[in-house]
Amino acid sequence: MKYIGVDGVPTPTDQAVISVMDHGFMYGIGLFETFRTYGGRPFLLERHLDRLMAGCRALGIDFKADPGRVESEISELLVQNGLAEGYIRYTVTAGEGPLGLPVGDYDKPRVVIYVKSLPELGVTLYTDGKPLWRLETLRNTPEGEVRFKSLHYMNSVLAKRELARLERAAAQQSVAPVPAEGLQLTAQGWLAEGIVSNVFFVRNGKCYTPNLETGILPGITRAMVLELAAEKGIPTEEGCYTWDDLLAADEVFLTNSIQELVPVTELAESGKQGGQEMQRHKVGTGHIGPVTERLLGEYREKARNDDAADHI
Repeated sequence: MKYIGVDGVPTPTDQAVISVMDHGFMYGIGLFETFRTYGGRPFLLERHLDRLMAGCRALGIDFKADPGRVESEISELLVQNGLAEGYIRYTVTAGEGPLGLPVGDYDKPRVVIYVKSLPELGVTLYTDGKPLWRLETLRNTPEGEVRFKSLHYMNSVLAKRELARLERAAAQQSVAPVPAEGLQLTAQGWLAEGIVSNVFFVRNGKCYTPNLETGILPGITRAMVLELAAEKGIPTEEGCYTWDDLLAADEVFLTNSIQELVPVTELAESGKQGGQEMQRHKVGTGHIGPVTERLLGEYREKARNDDAADHI
């Protein structure tokens, strides 16, 4: 990453700074969005910006974004960094304020855009899938009426550290190291979400996903998948579900804006009575299921068609 966008200006990475008095740094008052480009253009950009602006209003951050301008800034950063496609993190931080818990609004937020190359995920990820490991780190409750994609990311960091410990333990047991996602539950024991993903499962041709009342992030890709399912006549349900519901599923998949839809072909949990050995459960045939495959195809078609329509 050679250049970072700071308030609309491509800035050499070693010169991109914000003040130590910024309340994003001091108190975590700030929000971000992650998304990717297709054909060099960010997919579902307006939806991401709408969620970002709604969160800023709730936090008292005076921020408005013009999608056309944001797209131009991203395009310039892609060029500056020598990228045709990119993984984008668009961050709005509150701006400077006094030491002490804030009560007023913020009228001078800072905007930081990070651009990096897309991860090389490999074709087999979308055919053979990945494991989903149940974590002991519970999902914390939302910051407000809905969960913000906020700079306060401690809960997810702790979950990621737990997942890394489990992966190291699995490696010591000579288990093939396939990168896994971690699943967090609510304090009541309901399925919540992955560390960086929303969770779906399929049973008898019907798609299920935890509802927003469980405190999950209202994912942009999650919402698009629900829309695509409705368009294609695939029944869906949002509700409160358990780990046992996942174990009984025909298919499980994860959604996020970078990885799209990723099949889960193995569920794992720590052994009983505090044992370290993982208990593993195969999902379906151990390969991508038909509903997941269809929705992944529809999602990618949507991304391609939206990009093509923008160029007409």
